[in-house]
Amino acid sequence: MSTDLTIIKAGTGVLTKTSDGTIDRAALVHLVAAISGLIHSGQRCLFVSSGAVGSGVSALGLSEYPKDIGTRQACAAVGQARLMSTYSSLFSNFEITVAQILLTAEDIQNEGRAANLLTTFGRLLVDPRILPVINENDSVAIRELSFGDNDMLSVRVAKLLGAKRVILLTSVDGLLDPESKSLIPTVDDIDAVFRHVREDKGKFSMGGMSSKLEAVKFAVEAGIETHIANGRHPERLADILAGKGISTKFIPTSS
Repeated sequence: MSTDLTIIKAGTGVLTKTSDGTIDRAALVHLVAAISGLIHSGQRCLFVSSGAVGSGVSALGLSEYPKDIGTRQACAAVGQARLMSTYSSLFSNFEITVAQILLTAEDIQNEGRAANLLTTFGRLLVDPRILPVINENDSVAIRELSFGDNDMLSVRVAKLLGAKRVILLTSVDGLLDPESKSLIPTVDDIDAVFRHVREDKGKFSMGGMSSKLEAVKFAVEAGIETHIANGRHPERLADILAGKGISTKFIPTSS
């Protein structure tokens, strides 16, 4: 698999409006344009997209995330279809075709399933104008829906594929110092930064900074360069890949 592969993950807070959980089309247009620019410049990317449950919430006439699993799964089923339809339309403007891949933790942990995944990804990545769009299969995976998140999914896929870097897009510029509120640009000791964690979950967001740092720890210990960056400014992605963008960069602890 490509050693120069970049996995970009966008969270629900980036993709949907905080007011009602509906898809923020303006934000998606901006993000799609930025990712398309990377692809056309020769960068191989995978896109991990949250937002299925959030986009399904409004379709079912709800005002917030439902507490029962069945309704969440229904939201995911409706929302995933809406989300992929939107991505297909937007990326087609840049002559890029999206490929949907829905995963559960078992798909990566099971040796046979993981081998099948590698085969699928390997074939998709042969064509530079195909962008795999990945999400958890939330409509059927009860355990993953309750306890998993796409931050960890992203880094697990990155390890499976031998990706070079992961960029976790969120609603802030990166990890902020709790006292000065300034951006921490580089972290070379992941264990030392957990004290900076602030739980700041949005109404339609499933994961906070704590879950992101758990995912980051998994990635850097697997030798994968990882960034937390602001998904509302996706134009920064090219600079981040060039080593000069605004983000918190976590240095791999192994190679």
